[in-house]
Amino acid sequence: MNNPAGGQSSKSKAGSSQPSEASFKRKRGVFQKELQHMMYGFGDDQNPLPESVALMEDIVVEYITDLVHKAQDIGSKRGKLSVEDFLYLIRKDFPKLNRCRELLSMNEELKQARKAFETDEEKLRKAFETDEEKMRKAFEADEDKLGSTE
Repeated sequence: MNNPAGGQSSKSKAGSSQPSEASFKRKRGVFQKELQHMMYGFGDDQNPLPESVALMEDIVVEYITDLVHKAQDIGSKRGKLSVEDFLYLIRKDFPKLNRCRELLSMNEELKQARKAFETDEEKLRKAFETDEEKMRKAFEADEDKLGSTE
């Protein structure tokens, strides 16, 4: 086989810009349970082989790491990393782009709902404290009336 890269595979060339495996050790098995559930959801056995899960984890971590490095390259021009950098990178992959937009929209809705809930909770707490204060004052007034009549 004649390799135009002079004996290097495309994998080793692509990995040359990334930190070497010796300089970057990652904890394996972090996503094991999540990947097992996802694999089962996509038709694999309920308990897939550990080797299959490990391979999937390697692929996913490599993809995410690559995506983050590319987003950092884009973001370094502005000096910061943003969600838009990731959306730009996946702009041609419509299913991923649409799913990301959907998740971002749901996240915003959840933030607004939490904020509304906290505001409502704060109003209720203040109203309860006010009612409690009124009841305490009324009780004290009743005690004073009873104490003065005796």
